[in-house]
Amino acid sequence: MNFDTLEIKTTRLDVPVVFFIFNRPDTTELVFNEIAKVKPKKLFVISDGPRLNKLDELDRVIQCRAIIDRVNWDCEVEKKYSESNLGCKVALSSGLNWVFEQVPEAIILEDDCLPNPSFFRFCQEMLIKYRDDTRVGMISGDNFQFNNSVSEFDYYFSRYCHIWGWATWRRAWKFYDVNIVNWPYLKSENFLKSILNSKSNIQHWEKSFDMVFSGQLDTWDHQWTLACWQNKMVSIMPRINLISNIGFGNQATHTHGNSIYSKLRTKEMHFPVRHPKSIEIDEVADFYTAKNMFSNSIFRKILRRIILPYWYLLTKR
Repeated sequence: MNFDTLEIKTTRLDVPVVFFIFNRPDTTELVFNEIAKVKPKKLFVISDGPRLNKLDELDRVIQCRAIIDRVNWDCEVEKKYSESNLGCKVALSSGLNWVFEQVPEAIILEDDCLPNPSFFRFCQEMLIKYRDDTRVGMISGDNFQFNNSVSEFDYYFSRYCHIWGWATWRRAWKFYDVNIVNWPYLKSENFLKSILNSKSNIQHWEKSFDMVFSGQLDTWDHQWTLACWQNKMVSIMPRINLISNIGFGNQATHTHGNSIYSKLRTKEMHFPVRHPKSIEIDEVADFYTAKNMFSNSIFRKILRRIILPYWYLLTKR
């Protein structure tokens, strides 16, 4: 199917926005301010409850929830606030289950994912364009190619699921299984060899899924990746970066320490969007992603965690 000539006209944000908040009022306010600029008609807000062993967390959770009370545009606000702490895995997954029981598609942001204003329109147009195409599972706002991508179009297709600002449909989320109960069988059948073409990449994901299945890793997003792979769904990745993760630090759940991916610069997406002519994974871009993000080699880990962050700091000056 040829999509390169299709232009979708959108002038306002009609798609619901999902906003996950927790205990960081500083980053929550920044992301909320960007959401407020596009004035979505419907806003879902999901907040986990405070942990009992964190003395000041209740106050910070209350501060974050108070920010949502600043909605001053015509907007239907739906809140799912937990009184007790569910943890990342349960809070995020149950929150999205709740959302997609009510709406067929949504744009999703966490409290540390600061979007470029054009992120919202890009997601909305892609949600409309690929609404009924079951080959596409999600739209990401992330680009981690560092100018490596040579695509002539404004987005490409990937097997990976970057979720620092993203969007999806109920039709795709219905495949999600937070407990990945089929993983032992898939592992025994060498399922990952049919998806990935690097031994190191396979080892990385096998270890990740093992940790999720055994309960050693409190996360929700690896399960989403497995759901997409099991159902042969690809992701849309923008040619430029539309999201800056401003949450790296001591208060983060998973993003600690120095990282080349912290506070990446964003750019403005120009419209109309230039569409690829077919839905095919960009293997060059995915090879770069796998090599730099999903490799278990010791050298790559040192490169990711120590060398690249300092190199990137120098280039940002």
